[in-house]
Amino acid sequence: MSKARTLTETVEIVEVLHVDDEPDFVDLTATFLEREDDQFTVEAVTTVDIALERIDDRRPDCIVSDYNMPGMNGLEFLQAVRKRYPDLPFVLFTGKGSEAIASDVIAAGVTDYLQKSSGTEQYELLANRIRNAVRARREAQRVDRQQQLARLTELAGDTGGWELDRESGVVLLTAGTRRIIGWPDQAEISLEEAIALFHPDDRENIRHTLTRAFETGEELHNTWRLQPGDGEERLIEMTITPVVESGGKVTTLRGAGHDITDRRDRRQELENHETIIEVLADAVYMLDEEGRFTYVSDELVELVGYDRETILGSTPSLIKDEDAVERAEHHLGRLLSGDGPKTVTFEVTIQPCDGDPIVCEDHMGVLPYEGDEFDGSVGTLRDITERKERARKLERQNARLQEFVSVVSHDLRNPLNVALGHTELAQRECDSEHLDTIGDAIDRCQALVEDLLALARSGKAIGTTEPVTLSELAGECWQTTPSADATLAVETDQTISTDRSRLQQMFENLFRNAVNHGGGEVTVTVGEIADGVYVADDGAGIPDEERDDIFEAGYSTADDGTGFGLAIVKEIVEAHGWEIRVTDSESGGARFEITGVEVTD
Repeated sequence: MSKARTLTETVEIVEVLHVDDEPDFVDLTATFLEREDDQFTVEAVTTVDIALERIDDRRPDCIVSDYNMPGMNGLEFLQAVRKRYPDLPFVLFTGKGSEAIASDVIAAGVTDYLQKSSGTEQYELLANRIRNAVRARREAQRVDRQQQLARLTELAGDTGGWELDRESGVVLLTAGTRRIIGWPDQAEISLEEAIALFHPDDRENIRHTLTRAFETGEELHNTWRLQPGDGEERLIEMTITPVVESGGKVTTLRGAGHDITDRRDRRQELENHETIIEVLADAVYMLDEEGRFTYVSDELVELVGYDRETILGSTPSLIKDEDAVERAEHHLGRLLSGDGPKTVTFEVTIQPCDGDPIVCEDHMGVLPYEGDEFDGSVGTLRDITERKERARKLERQNARLQEFVSVVSHDLRNPLNVALGHTELAQRECDSEHLDTIGDAIDRCQALVEDLLALARSGKAIGTTEPVTLSELAGECWQTTPSADATLAVETDQTISTDRSRLQQMFENLFRNAVNHGGGEVTVTVGEIADGVYVADDGAGIPDEERDDIFEAGYSTADDGTGFGLAIVKEIVEAHGWEIRVTDSESGGARFEITGVEVTD
């Protein structure tokens, strides 16, 4: 057989799976088939179990099988294949031939039956049988798609026809056209009525096109905007065909209109989606209803290291281990359940072609479908390996920091307490202002130790949260505020989800800050905003030029302040995933707004 092909001939690869328990024979058969036709790609296996796994993982275009094989004979193999893939071409190529066997395999749905013989002619005959079987199946699939397309076109209700008589100016309408324009009972209308159904800017072009068709007799195409009675504008693709009489005169025009509004919208939506996918840094994939890759972005190809041809048609087991595949199937089941989420995000480990495993965040959803026909699953994979490593490193650093601060604070407290005790004894024995200064310095050192320890703990990730009523907690925190003249006003009854001890630390620091900077008679207000809570006072406020600095550790405008109070507040806020900003209160004082808070009531 000549292998020469023209430049315009389409070469379709035919993947053949040959199953025979004789290794030498399957290798020989593969060699002859691939020599016979360069379209053939032959994979040989020697057991039915391996063949069934191979078919489930990647379906061939045709199966060639022996009859006598250990474990499962050719007929049983054929029956197993037909249960899963009823139309997959299956050629029985066997040395054991009889009418009974032929009858059984034909009844089981074999595509063709060929008995082995001596000589190389049998391989040419086998190649012809394979080509014929695959060609017949592909042609049947094409015919089926064409029939489905025809049925869809009939059911879509987006086509219509019309006929215009030049002399009378009357337009006859088909049922499809009447449906499109919303005039179900109007079989004919005047030309001007018909033109009036279109956008005003298109009407002159319509008249010009009709006149040209009458005068030249040529078939014309155009797209115009229809504005039917319901007011919803539709885009109509129109084909106008003149009916030429024997004398060459055109007295009638026939038109076919096709509503392409949805097609235009889908094309625009697809273009938008393609643009989004192109700019995404994440790897994007699409799976069909059988869980095989039908689309992979360049980022995914680069991530896993396999070429696109290897990935497409394969299952995720190519890049995921069994545990990861099961986890994905579990989440897919959640998506398909009646009350399940629209999308799920979960962690998965990807095994690339080469190199170490990659930890990814898999964001998965299902493709839109109607009824019970699931069409597949717009997923993305984001490499979070570095993020996970940074998180682990940060956890280790935080643990070491807290351990260090705890040790230092413990070792500092003892000598500070000793110094403070001896200072108090010395004050009893003599009256000196220097001892008062020493006492104040020791008190400041103790405050610094406590604030340093609180700062180290405040940024630790939030673990367990609980519902906390703001009014109750604010009242408790106010009891520790060192001012008898200050006033607290609580204007919220919200309950939020929080770490209670750290929220308490936040309130106490904000209250103390208001009293220290706003004066002894300051009024502090706790209230609620749309997505959070605020703490405001009627003190002197915070100048604009200082607002970027107040949350920095060690920054303070008070002589006796440690500079850690508001830094601790910020750490607590961010550990919860909230945000904080400072602005002016209604009375001109300071107002701290904490947003992103989860309200539970």
